[in-house]
Amino acid sequence: MQKLTIFKTPFLSGFFRGFFRLTTWLMRWEVVGQRPPEKKCMLIAAPHTSNWDFPTMMVVAFVLGLDVHWMGKHTLFPKGPLGAIMRWFGGLPIDRRKRHNTVDQMVDEYNQRDELLVLITPEGTRSKVEQWKAGFYHIAHGAGVPIYLGFVDTKTRKTGLGPAFHPTGNYEEDLKTIMAFYADKQGFKPEHQ
Repeated sequence: MQKLTIFKTPFLSGFFRGFFRLTTWLMRWEVVGQRPPEKKCMLIAAPHTSNWDFPTMMVVAFVLGLDVHWMGKHTLFPKGPLGAIMRWFGGLPIDRRKRHNTVDQMVDEYNQRDELLVLITPEGTRSKVEQWKAGFYHIAHGAGVPIYLGFVDTKTRKTGLGPAFHPTGNYEEDLKTIMAFYADKQGFKPEHQ
């Protein structure tokens, strides 16, 4: 059974979808791409250079009608109203004290659900990094789900979903293909790329 999130709450999801369509049009931005046909997939978002990246991907989620989830440390999800609110906003608690690592916990999460789209920023930080963290890839490969290439590009004033990528198990070669898609994309703070 799928839990209700803000992205599936009937009145709110419809309201925000219309509001963000209008807002992006007024700001002369374009949301591109389509809702993935798969019930289970991953969405990565890059380049991740600013605090504006997360809200931008939330706009994409509402405009394209996505039910996006994100991972958070289990302490962000206490029992009671605050934990329920975090889950309603799409949060998935990850318990780092458990024997299983984050990849195993997320693969289990995919295996237990009929539908799941998890949003991950592979850079892991808004600061400049030399290489991406590989967890997103190992989660997608372990769960047998495609990776959709989410992006923001301030040069073209476009954001949205690029193509789906199906992991082969050869991380180094697959990462070259994924990175080629992002080669011409510019984040909000290009100096952090």
